[in-house]
Amino acid sequence: MVELARRIFSSPLTVLGLFIVLVIVISAAFAPLIATHSPTEVDLLSKLEAPSAEHYFGTDEVGRDIFSRIIYGTRISLRIGLLVVLIAFPIGTILGAIAGYAGGRIDQVIMRITDVFLSFPGIILAMSIAAALGPSIENVMLALAATWWPWYTRIVRSSVLSIKHSEFIEASRALGANPFRILFKEVIPNSIAPATIQASLDLGFVILSAAGLSFIGLGAQPPSPEWGAMLSNSREILREAWWAATFPGLAILLTVLGFNLLGDGLNDILDPKQR
Repeated sequence: MVELARRIFSSPLTVLGLFIVLVIVISAAFAPLIATHSPTEVDLLSKLEAPSAEHYFGTDEVGRDIFSRIIYGTRISLRIGLLVVLIAFPIGTILGAIAGYAGGRIDQVIMRITDVFLSFPGIILAMSIAAALGPSIENVMLALAATWWPWYTRIVRSSVLSIKHSEFIEASRALGANPFRILFKEVIPNSIAPATIQASLDLGFVILSAAGLSFIGLGAQPPSPEWGAMLSNSREILREAWWAATFPGLAILLTVLGFNLLGDGLNDILDPKQR
């Protein structure tokens, strides 16, 4: 643990990523204490006010406080990112482990299905699924999870192929362990490290993709303080109220940057080839 902490703090970019992620998590956890106004309260007398001591990031077209909406928006974005990864990661991991360990026709069937999903651009497939299900945050999460699991399947399958004939697995077979026990007790725990690192990187990209779907009207609906929806609503007032689009855009940028820096740092720390 001490060595892990030393390696983390020896990389300035990893520390920066960790700091950004911690700020985002704290903002989400303590949103009611940090926000200065209600995220959905309309005040037409204060509409399109520039950033000030009263409204740190200004107000939008109906007088809602943008700072408070961004703070509450961290909850929505983190929930989307975490739930999509938590749905896609185990599905992809189990399928990839089964394909790599079983081989033969099982491997071919699983990987051909995976290839079908990977043959479409992920965001286009997610748009199609979200449009078919209807605009909502829940449907966006399902659409993104349906397009994200194939990546984990490929990563885990490659890891399993490299260890399936290792001595500790052969020893388990010799001791009479059944295939399911070997798969879940030996194979998966020793092959998910690369997929785990990828998952930390994917959190930022999932949030970015969800914001994109909300931007075109397939995700969060008004008056939800979701960052992509806030950007979409600010298009018509961009010239007279630059702050309405700037601050939600910066929130998305910093969130994606934070998770990317942290994921890259974890890759350098946990990948034995980088040591």
